[in-house]
Amino acid sequence: MKIITPVLLLMLLTLSCKKPQSFEYRDLKNFKIDSLGFAKSNISMDLVYFNPNNFGVDLRHVDCDIYIDHNYLGKYVLDTTMHITKKSEFAIPSKMQIDMKNLFKNTFNTLISNEVLLEAKGNTRVGKGGIFITVPFSYSGRHSFSMFK
Repeated sequence: MKIITPVLLLMLLTLSCKKPQSFEYRDLKNFKIDSLGFAKSNISMDLVYFNPNNFGVDLRHVDCDIYIDHNYLGKYVLDTTMHITKKSEFAIPSKMQIDMKNLFKNTFNTLISNEVLLEAKGNTRVGKGGIFITVPFSYSGRHSFSMFK
C-alpha cells in the first residue's frame, strides 16, 4: 500500500498536467523605426497573440529568426517573464535589430506586390507552477505592406 499510493499520486499528477498549446499569432501593432542605418536598423513593435489554453501560463523566453520572403531579416530574443491568462489575447513588446542588406533584397518585390511572406522560426519557454518546457514554434503568413501608406 505504501508503494501504490505514491505511484497513483504520480499518475494522477501526470494525467492532470496538460502540455501547453502553441500561442496563435493575431496581429502586429505600434510598428516603429527606432534608428535607421545603412548596415543595421532598430525597430520596435507589439506582437499580439492568443493563448488557446484553458489555463494561464508563464512565458519566460523567446528566441527566433525572422525571414521576409525567405530572406533572413534578423534575430529576435525576449528574455523576460510574463504571466499570460487563460483564453486571452496578449501583446509582447518587441525590439529587434535588422540587417539592412537583407531587407533591401526584398524592396523591389514588395513595391511590385504590396505583400510579403513573413516567417518566424524558433523556441519559447512556457510553464506553470515553476515547471517550464521548451515549445518550438513556426509561423508563416502573407501580410499586406505598402511603402506609400
